[in-house]
Amino acid sequence: MGFPPALGDKISKTMPPAVMGKDISLAGMFDRSDDRYSEASEFRALYEDDPDVREVVETAKGLEGLKRQPGVHAAGVILSREPLLDVIPVWKRDDGSVVTQFDMGACESLGLLKMDFLGLRNLTILEDCLAHIRNNRDEVIVLEDLTLDDRVTYDLLSKGETLGVFQLDGGQMRALLRSMLPDNFKDISAVLALYRPGPMGANAHNDYADRKNERKPIGSIHPELAEVLAPILDETYGVIVYQEQVMSIAQVLAGYSLGQADLLRRAMGKKKKEILDKEFEPFANGMLERGYSQDAIDTLWAILVPFSDYAFNKAHTAGYGLVSYWTAFLKANYPAEYMAALLTSVKDDLGAGGKMSVYLAECRRMGIKVLPPDVNESDSDFTPRGEDIRFGLSAIRNVGEGVVESIIKSRRSKGRFADFPDFLRKIDDKACNKRVVESLIKAGAFDSLDHTRRGLLAVHIEAVDAAVETKRAEAIGQFGLFDDAESSTGSSVGGLELQIPVDEWDKSTLLGHERAMLGLYVSDHPLKGVEHALARASDCSVLTLLNDQPDGAVVTIGGLITTVTPKVTKKGARWAVVTIEDLESSVEINFFNKTYEPIALQLTPDRVLLVKVRVQREDDEPRFTGLDVSMPDLAIGGSTGPVVIKLPNARAVPAVIDALKRVLATHPGQTAVMMHLTGDKDENTKVFELQGGFRVTGTPALYADLKALLGPGCLG
Repeated sequence: MGFPPALGDKISKTMPPAVMGKDISLAGMFDRSDDRYSEASEFRALYEDDPDVREVVETAKGLEGLKRQPGVHAAGVILSREPLLDVIPVWKRDDGSVVTQFDMGACESLGLLKMDFLGLRNLTILEDCLAHIRNNRDEVIVLEDLTLDDRVTYDLLSKGETLGVFQLDGGQMRALLRSMLPDNFKDISAVLALYRPGPMGANAHNDYADRKNERKPIGSIHPELAEVLAPILDETYGVIVYQEQVMSIAQVLAGYSLGQADLLRRAMGKKKKEILDKEFEPFANGMLERGYSQDAIDTLWAILVPFSDYAFNKAHTAGYGLVSYWTAFLKANYPAEYMAALLTSVKDDLGAGGKMSVYLAECRRMGIKVLPPDVNESDSDFTPRGEDIRFGLSAIRNVGEGVVESIIKSRRSKGRFADFPDFLRKIDDKACNKRVVESLIKAGAFDSLDHTRRGLLAVHIEAVDAAVETKRAEAIGQFGLFDDAESSTGSSVGGLELQIPVDEWDKSTLLGHERAMLGLYVSDHPLKGVEHALARASDCSVLTLLNDQPDGAVVTIGGLITTVTPKVTKKGARWAVVTIEDLESSVEINFFNKTYEPIALQLTPDRVLLVKVRVQREDDEPRFTGLDVSMPDLAIGGSTGPVVIKLPNARAVPAVIDALKRVLATHPGQTAVMMHLTGDKDENTKVFELQGGFRVTGTPALYADLKALLGPGCLG
């Protein structure tokens, strides 16, 4: 329509926020009978006042509800005893797959069987990890033989150190684990079932955690129902967690048969709220006949309905929970092997916010050194080497799988490479390619051969040319009487004597080339040494911004600008997409015209900045809008003083103090913690050092956790 992105941003900010993941429709914003009509008054006012907004909204209203595109179930497969062409119309897509032209409901109503066949990347991770354990430790692990009581695994879960663990990877899930402190498999099963819209709508996830750890008493849904529900809900601390519990409740309280209760379960599993509403009358009548009050009925039903949004059955969550336990067990007990398998699974996810940088940061936190690629040590994929992980050669840009296989084959058949000339002599012509060799140099794959990257880049073209000529001559047998294809030794290649310079690039240039080849920094990072100063000046890390900050939040992050992509609207207004990264992750931020113009000169690659960002989560993918930038004071980057926590006296209540202790305990170290309890007047401020073993490591992760608990101004 030719309007700038800022107009869409302006409109979206006035739209009511989603409730439990569900947005109000455009039609609903103008429909007085809609339950959320009153929330859209600001949106309607903008619609009335701005003709451009009115044009956009009217166009959108005409599009709303139309089929945008055909959808294909991610894992659904239709089975029939008859040829499908005799039963339903099918459609062959451009990618060669054959799909039904009827939706799944219509297919099921025709008597066809629909089954979901799910493929999990995590199963490949498990398989790769077990192979790494065999090769690196000479141990054989059989997952099915593991007991479910490993204390090291439950310690990892209780600390929320579950990045890369199946189903437990998200920031809010990790916070829930720290609150729940799981210590048995039932807790793992429960947390997977509870971290869903339905149970969360009833605050069941927090109730379970608080009751389990005796922060709250185990209460009943309703006083009349306490005794009758005890046998059903005691194992989950009085909280409804599973579909099977709902079935039992319907049977015991409303007199449902097992078949009727199963229909209720199926309605919940398919999120059919209209069926649930129809079920209320017989459910209520059944409870009334058994002597329960209308208040007890309404209270119970008010919990069951939001639970229906996404309920799990116990078998389902236990099956998922077993994979979660296995991945947590391997991460806790075989960290290098597990993280190598995990990194291999995301080696192509190098974009802004990609998992590769997130998991590399997790390796650093765990004390696992991720070594740069090396022509003598690396395999194709990430591989554990003792307690470290070696970067895979296939992850280097311009170095394909065929080239990697050729290098590894040459290394195994002819021996390790002594130096750069020896490498060129031993490899075959598939790997002896100027583009490939340049990429290997810039990625640091020859560092262990005692050459500088800058020196190798200066001579690699003539060296490769000489090596290629020799290999061609060898292939056709064109050698003089006294020539020998293998006779070149020392620093010579194909008769060319190499003089490799010893000077090196500065750190910024070296790391820039490394990032260009690997997609991220590996051997070092420009922010190393200043990360603590950035963390103190920021509200959260980039990873927390991506995963945990809610829609509408305005926060400050700190990081390094890696790319700036200028844009121009159809009306000629300049704006830009800027990629910011810290040691954990990276994110793309939109700077629209009014914000961009005054600060454009500050938005340059390799500059360290603080950026104020607004979060928008209306769409499937979150969007981030830059509001302002500032230069951080990096002078305190090397500070080794105590971590100073400021807390108002009024907030120093047991619940907050307990939560603070849990946060500090998850970041153990040698740094002291000072508390500043502030009152209304300066003389009421108390300053003291925390005793009782509370020593921490002052990392960005600690500062982010403290700010999430106590607010952005909690650090002194």
